[in-house]
Amino acid sequence: MTQRSSEALQAVRAEAQQGGGEARRARQHASGKQTARERLAALLDSGTFAEIGAFVQPRAITLGMDEKRFWGDGVITGVGEIDGRPVYVFAQDFTVLGGSVGEAHGRKIARLMDLAYQQGAPLIGLNDSGGARIQEGGDALAAYGEIFYRNVRASGVIPQLSVIMGPCAGGAVYSPAITDFVFMVEGTGNMFITGPEVIQAVTHEEFS
Repeated sequence: MTQRSSEALQAVRAEAQQGGGEARRARQHASGKQTARERLAALLDSGTFAEIGAFVQPRAITLGMDEKRFWGDGVITGVGEIDGRPVYVFAQDFTVLGGSVGEAHGRKIARLMDLAYQQGAPLIGLNDSGGARIQEGGDALAAYGEIFYRNVRASGVIPQLSVIMGPCAGGAVYSPAITDFVFMVEGTGNMFITGPEVIQAVTHEEFS
């Protein structure tokens, strides 16, 4: 690898570490929440995390998706250790499009679930997501289908643990609901069927 290529790779890697940017990270802290990478650092043994799919980006370019591209597509996935034992873990990044799940985001989680299943290791999800990404429509819902299928397949085979760390809605709580253990962070964790606007559109009733 040439020096120029190495420098370009390091620049992209540094950009990926920033998530949605300084302003969004500041808002995350102001709301009493850690960033996705801070959560992983607190959970895992120091120096054991190996990230998978750091440079993934969404294919979607419509509905404003081409205006700002984020490396990793709003979820950090990888393998690390807790007390010296391997675990596969993902942390949704609320600073990137509200942690919403698009096609690439969902496929990253599905791939991680495959690896955990193959290795017989626990899977931990740190959930902080508004659910399916509206801009990606059916592709986002299809990605959730891949996740749900793997939740069911892994049931009774590997431990699946979910932590609700922010305002989660839709698929971001449907998947945790069918895992083995669900933990909620007091004061910041919430689980919703979906947003009030969607319920109003379907039932013609208003909800808070």
